[in-house]
Amino acid sequence: MHTVAVIPARGGSKGLPGKNIHPVAGRPLLAWSIMQARSAHSVERVVVSTDDGAIADVALRYGAEVVRRPPELSGDTATSESAILHTLDTLAAGGAPDPDAVVFLQATSPLRKPDDIDLAVERFMTEKADSLISLTRADDLTIWEEAETGWQSVNFDWRNRGMRQDRPAQYIENGSIYIFSPRILRETGNRIGGKLAAYPMEFWQTWEIDTVEEIALIEFFLKSKGLAAPQPVNP
Repeated sequence: MHTVAVIPARGGSKGLPGKNIHPVAGRPLLAWSIMQARSAHSVERVVVSTDDGAIADVALRYGAEVVRRPPELSGDTATSESAILHTLDTLAAGGAPDPDAVVFLQATSPLRKPDDIDLAVERFMTEKADSLISLTRADDLTIWEEAETGWQSVNFDWRNRGMRQDRPAQYIENGSIYIFSPRILRETGNRIGGKLAAYPMEFWQTWEIDTVEEIALIEFFLKSKGLAAPQPVNP
């Protein structure tokens, strides 16, 4: 199966300026996702979509291809889907037909084990799915929402809380790995559609970087889980 990994990384972060290339465990944040994608045997091409010259330089230095994104697809309201569609169209204009699957990785979610991408692609293929999301089990989370009538429990009944282990398994979308056929994206404008598969990951892999305070947490897991060690990279 022909696969292309796409990593959207624009330069206009407001919460943490320069977020996508901010140093994390000795490397630019973006570099971790590039290295993981290049280490995956199931990925043939790794492409970074960006509007920023410094981000493009980092992407090239770590072995990714770069598609320069136009300003109209780089603002605060621009979606990842629009960036990926632009990437596919740019590759097609260069003579590359749509791949069988797009592996969409968010640069802000670098806590992937070396084989997570390959296992997710394998599941996508085995289940003959049209799209796949990565999840983490969240049975320990008790979620509330504020409604007009007051605070309401969402994923449990506060009147009959019961034992955690007796609740049905529940999951959250962790944003680390998405896989989908280009057809689904082109037909729906959405990364999710058709027959959906799910790839479960560990709860610590849910964390991502949006603020400077989260960098130390990500660095802790990268180092303690052995992800900061040099990874073999496919030529």
